[in-house]
Amino acid sequence: MTPPAAEPAAGPKPTAGHAGLPAAPTGLTVVTVDDPADPRVRDYVALTDVALRRLREPAEGLFIAEGERVIQRALRAGYRPRSVLVSPARLAAVPAEIGQDVPVYVAGTPVLAEITGFEVHRGALAAMARRPVPAATDLLASARRVLVCEDLVSHTNLGATFRSAAGLGMDAVLLSPRCADPLYRRAVRVSMGEVFAVPYARLEPWPAGLDLLAEHGFGTLALTPAADAVDLATLRPGRDERIAVLLGTEGDGLSAAAQAAATARVRIPMAAGVDSLNVAATAAIACYVLGRR
Repeated sequence: MTPPAAEPAAGPKPTAGHAGLPAAPTGLTVVTVDDPADPRVRDYVALTDVALRRLREPAEGLFIAEGERVIQRALRAGYRPRSVLVSPARLAAVPAEIGQDVPVYVAGTPVLAEITGFEVHRGALAAMARRPVPAATDLLASARRVLVCEDLVSHTNLGATFRSAAGLGMDAVLLSPRCADPLYRRAVRVSMGEVFAVPYARLEPWPAGLDLLAEHGFGTLALTPAADAVDLATLRPGRDERIAVLLGTEGDGLSAAAQAAATARVRIPMAAGVDSLNVAATAAIACYVLGRR
């Protein structure tokens, strides 16, 4: 008597039943979306409306990761996905780590544009759940090199600053209350996901919160274009010396109160009559000189 054929081992089944779509990684739950008003994709509505997103995203505990590489970095950093929204062409590139419990919404290019408000050239978006932001004192307890940003309101500059902090050896970033949201889509994209690699906290109240730096043994260096400030290139702090670098807002630079709280004022000498560098470029140079690589 011929024995019955062995049943296949249990496991996630390949996605099927989506005519015209490329094959998705095994184990994903794929849902086709044809209506831009579908309430299931509410997390992605009006992504270009900065004022709306600044209110909605922190209040609803979410942020948007754009592009497969950034999504993968968010997953590796431990952020939990709520859903994914992709074009058909990018379905096969959705990370398998997303898992079966997270819906992967697939929409054609015109529907994607109507939902989000822009042409989604990178083809993949993920709504991720935020995590609690740590207290500044918790970060300062173990850090040796810290960037402190006062009122950086440009998401582009903030994202670039985080990328420099991650790549050039800074342990943490502290933000004044008026700084932009590091998890806003543009900041995340410009940083190439490095906002997930560097711990950050809000330093409140401002500027009184700067006193925490001295309490934790940090020497604070305020960056300024002033001619009487110390040349940054002359500094040679020890690797384990605690150093905080203060960066000011775009245009006006550090406030007088922030400079007064610093141990020293430092500058990057300029040539050809140039007053100063963009704050993101300044951050990159300061991290290169002072970071622990």
